[in-house]
Amino acid sequence: MNTQDTNAPRTIAQYLDQLRAALRGADPALIQDALYDAEEHLRAELAEQPGRSEAEMLAHVVGSYGAPEEVAELYRDQEIKIQRALRPPPAPKRRSLTGRFFGVAADPRTYGAMFYMLLSLATGIFYFTWAVTGIALSAGFSVLIIGVPFVVLFFGTVRALSLVEGRIVEAMLGVRMPRRPPYPEQAAMSLMKRIGAMFTDARTWSTLFYMLLMLPLGVVYFTLTVTLLSLSVGFIGAPFAWLFSDFESRVTVDFGFGAHTPGIGDALALSLIGIGLLFTTLHLVRALGLMQGDIAKHLLVRGSAD
Repeated sequence: MNTQDTNAPRTIAQYLDQLRAALRGADPALIQDALYDAEEHLRAELAEQPGRSEAEMLAHVVGSYGAPEEVAELYRDQEIKIQRALRPPPAPKRRSLTGRFFGVAADPRTYGAMFYMLLSLATGIFYFTWAVTGIALSAGFSVLIIGVPFVVLFFGTVRALSLVEGRIVEAMLGVRMPRRPPYPEQAAMSLMKRIGAMFTDARTWSTLFYMLLMLPLGVVYFTLTVTLLSLSVGFIGAPFAWLFSDFESRVTVDFGFGAHTPGIGDALALSLIGIGLLFTTLHLVRALGLMQGDIAKHLLVRGSAD
């Protein structure tokens, strides 16, 4: 009994530290969500009971909300159930090299990654423009009285956009991302100290870096995907082009070994090359999706970038 009383959290900060310790090893996005929910609930309870200290409030609330270890176990169980519900049906395992090569077409995440690659140019331009404009205006307004409010507002929009990007990444790439913003560790601080904490938070700058990085990445993703898909479809359609076009009378190729008029055999060979290129493109898109998921996880999730 004495051990339990000694270990019981006396402040909200202690409760959050114990909850973070109980969730050690879990996904950083899950930890961020759990800490935010606990912080929000406990501070709401404290605001509704102004006559009680944090220790008294926690002693009362822990019985209903749960001890840090109980809350951590609940979040772990819920995460397993949610991931099972959201996870697409697993593709059948293929042992042969041919089966694995062509089996990528049966993976739903392949098409999610493809749509992300096509969307990344638009989102990359938007993120880059927003970040550069915000940084430039923040620097320009810093000498004016509206400078500090503008910077706080800009950083707030950056964090909101990181949540939006997280939802896109999780939906299309299948990477677990936060569904809550970072919990406000400095909620009890004064306004100026909280602003200072925002400037010193590594996640603020890693999120800005992510937004700037998305422009070149978006250009590469979009260009590779569109170019390779276009080539693949064009090659696959070569037999149809041969059937409906008068190649024999208008097209002659000379490779240095004499003139050659492309025939149906050439068109079929090109079509086979196009099929191979298409599935290679799907593998490349899937790999780029996995890489992008790791980048987003590292730069946008608290605990990964710290």
